[in-house]
Amino acid sequence: MLDPSTPAGSKAAALLQDAVVIWLTTVDAKGQPKASPVWFVVEDGEFLIYSLANTSRVRNIHANPRVSLNLDSREGGDVVVLEGVARVVEGVSSEDHAAYQEKYRSHIVAMGYTAAQFAAGYPTSIRVAPTRWRVH
Repeated sequence: MLDPSTPAGSKAAALLQDAVVIWLTTVDAKGQPKASPVWFVVEDGEFLIYSLANTSRVRNIHANPRVSLNLDSREGGDVVVLEGVARVVEGVSSEDHAAYQEKYRSHIVAMGYTAAQFAAGYPTSIRVAPTRWRVH
């Protein structure tokens, strides 16, 4: 796991705290990587992402749970790359995650949704457990 007391860990923690979007890369049945920008929070050492149901990213994770998450600063000088194992969790509403609601409330409203509408539209949660980190 990433140690926030180290210089690299501190840099990664700051980037993760400030970032709105992280790129989730899954691999399709033909072996083609598929990157998607997603909203996230870090909770209990895992990344929590909400997704539309029945998307290619969800199907890809069911077939191959190995994924990567990638993030850079707006200037591109600081980069976090992690590899991990993802799992799809059905029936867990984004309305029940205070940290997710706090981070994305204004974005949800800007999209024209209420919290309940967003939760209904993005009902599938994805949890990514990091297995390897690289911070540049």
